[in-house]
Formats: sequence, structure tokens, C-alpha cells
Amino acid sequence: MENLILQLALWAVPVILAITLHEAAHGYVAKMRGDPTAYQLGRITLNPFKHIDRVGTLIVPGVIVLMNALTGASMPVFGWAKPVPVDFRRLHNPKADMLWVAAAGPGSNFVQAFLWALALSVFSRVLEGDSLWLVLMQNGMVANLVLMLVNLVPVPPLDGGRILVSLLPMRQAVALSRVEPYGFFILIALLYLNVLDVVLGWFLPGLFKFLLLISGV
Repeated sequence: MENLILQLALWAVPVILAITLHEAAHGYVAKMRGDPTAYQLGRITLNPFKHIDRVGTLIVPGVIVLMNALTGASMPVFGWAKPVPVDFRRLHNPKADMLWVAAAGPGSNFVQAFLWALALSVFSRVLEGDSLWLVLMQNGMVANLVLMLVNLVPVPPLDGGRILVSLLPMRQAVALSRVEPYGFFILIALLYLNVLDVVLGWFLPGLFKFLLLISGV
């Protein structure tokens, strides 16, 4: 039980921070591009309680950590927050600006993963190899990379889907945007069919090693 509580604590901090900054980044870029909706609702904030979704931020990551601890599995820990409201009609150039608003979330996660890697590089020189602080930093890298990769799946309303809508010609963009009401069910299907596991297996180890390399670990 003590080990389980420790595992939950070592994942809770990086997961909540990753999700909070992800959503705040969406709102900040939306405001810069002309839509103050998130700002007016107080969602451009580092206060995690403004972004926490009971299921996506607490239950789902907690269950993954629990199952990993009980079964010895190593499923990457991920989750989601309450989406930051964006009124794309209020953006200066809705179709083009959609790309920057959508990319801000995954971009913030990549930056966070790099900062965790830098911290790991610095503290690994002064802390013992099995230090819980080093485990926390590695968890921070993994949590952010997983959140980034999952959100880049090109299915609306995920960020990757909205980026693709922004890049496609209008006719194809409109057709893809109609998928948005079914995006959550598509994501569940991808999870159930292990498609996301395959995608994460392709990209996660390489990105993790790349960040370790450029940060000097």
C-alpha cells in the first residue's frame, strides 16, 4: 500500500502540471490571436483546480498507475483536463489561427518534457541513481511526451485533428471537422484496438532518448 501511494504521488505532480499548462497554453494563444473567451472565464491560469476534470485528470491516471503497480505492466500514464473554451469565430483568421491555438498544448508539453530532462541532467550528477527525485523527473518527461503524442492523433477534437483541419483545403477541412462529435469514441476505439500503444511504442522511446541526449544526461 505504501508503495502504491508513493507511485501515485510520483505521477500526480507531473501529470497535473502537464495537463494544467497544456490547457493554459491553448487559452493564452487563443487570446493572443483574438479570442478572449478562456481569459474571461479565468482559464488562463496555473491554478490546476480551474482545469481538473474528475475523470480525465484524477481517475484515469490513477487507475493506470494502480493497474501498473498491481500487474507489473508499464502502460504510459496519461489523462486530460476540462477543455479550454475557444470561439474560433473570434480569432483574427479562424482557419489559420486554429493551427497555432491547437499546437500550443502539445508544444507546451514538449517544452515541459525538455525542462524535466534538463532538471534530470543537473540533479543526476548530485543525487543517487535510485533517488525518488530522479524518478519524478523521468515521470515528468514520460507524462508530457505521452500527452503530446496522444493529442497529436489527427482526429478532431484532439489537437492533431484541429491542426490538420487548419492545414487542409477548405472542402476537406469541413469534412474532417464533422468527425468532431465522434472523436471521443474514435479515441476509445484506438485505445481498445491497441493502435495508440503501437504509436506510443514507435515514438515515445525515441523522443525520450532524444531529450536525454540534447539535455546532456
